Amino acid sequence: MYSLLFLVSVSLALSAGLTPLARNLFRRYGLVDRPDTRKTHAQAVPRIGGIPILAACVASFALLIASPLKAGTFVEQSLPFVWRVLPAVGLVFLTGLADDLKGLKPWQKLAGQAAAAAAACAAGIQIHNIGGHHLPEWLTIPVTLVWLVGCANAFNLIDGVDGLAAGVGLFATVTTLAAALLSNNVWLALATAPLVGSLLGFLRYNFSPASIFLGDSGSLLIGFLLGCYGVIWSQKCATILGMTAPMVALAIPLSDVALSIVRRFLRGQPIFRADRGHIHHRLLDRGLTPRRVALVLYGVCGLAAALSLMMTVFQNQFSGLILVLFSAAAWLGVHNLRYAEFRTARRMLSGGAFQKMLNAQLALEKLDGSLAAARSQEECWSALVEASAGFGFHRAELALAGRRYEKELAEVNGHGSWELLVPLGGDDYARLVCAFHSPLPPVAAGQLAEVVRARLWSKRFALPVPPQLAAPEGKRREAAAG
Repeated sequence: MYSLLFLVSVSLALSAGLTPLARNLFRRYGLVDRPDTRKTHAQAVPRIGGIPILAACVASFALLIASPLKAGTFVEQSLPFVWRVLPAVGLVFLTGLADDLKGLKPWQKLAGQAAAAAAACAAGIQIHNIGGHHLPEWLTIPVTLVWLVGCANAFNLIDGVDGLAAGVGLFATVTTLAAALLSNNVWLALATAPLVGSLLGFLRYNFSPASIFLGDSGSLLIGFLLGCYGVIWSQKCATILGMTAPMVALAIPLSDVALSIVRRFLRGQPIFRADRGHIHHRLLDRGLTPRRVALVLYGVCGLAAALSLMMTVFQNQFSGLILVLFSAAAWLGVHNLRYAEFRTARRMLSGGAFQKMLNAQLALEKLDGSLAAARSQEECWSALVEASAGFGFHRAELALAGRRYEKELAEVNGHGSWELLVPLGGDDYARLVCAFHSPLPPVAAGQLAEVVRARLWSKRFALPVPPQLAAPEGKRREAAAG
């Protein structure tokens, strides 16, 4: 216990002393984060806060080894494992540092994180079971890579409000330290104690209004370390817990990265594209100040930490009930954030819009194939009439290669109508009239116009001229009228 207090106290003192020195140095050399439309600060703020955090952690371990405390001997005996893990930690830190100093492309950052995760796997940090289910050997390393890279990116994404990422990291680290003490995991307790002190000392300058930011070097480092600690935690927990308790402890950052991926997928946007849809942005849009946003999410982290520790204490007895309560609370939280993407997707699935879009796409594919295979104007017209009736149009017209077709498909019934006019070049066109209560999805209307224009434009000259068009003018008019 004295060794833990020593680590926390020393790292706290070092972090509190080194952070303002680093802040002033970064400001002098212009290493600052400048405000833009996505950021909440109004003036340039020094970044690269990962340097004092990492320095405080490493120095506190070194001082513990040099001290007469018993844990110093234990840490010294664990140095072979530490040396194996150190390259992974250094690689993720250097990746963040390079992004802070020079700026990296998303794939470059991801490559650095993946390399660090692979190095950690090679050092022995591997996930072997999740929720009591043992993973096959071939799945162990991929799952571990996803977990470590996900944790690193999760803290990188939530670092958008003063003190948020550092505070959430502090809650998660304290939770991991408490779980280690409850399960008598000495190594994990010693590993997490310096991070508790360094984050606490750094938060003094990072909380709103912040005078220094974590930067990618700090947020990626914290997320990666907590991911590693979570794997070690799971290896010492009861089998039924697996990775469940660490995931609950990291609920806020992991939920934010999951929501970001799903939102961008639904919108068809790049996964790594920055936006203002993160949890803290939604709370800011609800009128909360940056300080209040951080405090609210601290409260949520405290609740998640309590549930995680309850799972560790009670293990198999109430783990299922705790997970149900946590899942219900998470669902309510996401619902209250009022994401437009999820509301729209839910309406599509529950209101039949998804089925309508699916049926419309199938009908468009059928029309496209029919028009492509048509060998005469009559076959084109038949395909267009069939598709128009299926889409709910009540009138169809087609002027193609000197011949005109028209047909009433249904009654308007006084609802009013709109029309879709597709020019085909020259005097040729397709005109479809539709009532406002039609089941045709608006997006499908544009796709329908594209299919009709693309296929019939080429058919104007490719199709043979009907015999009626070769007749004298008067007979041609009679044939067209017929």
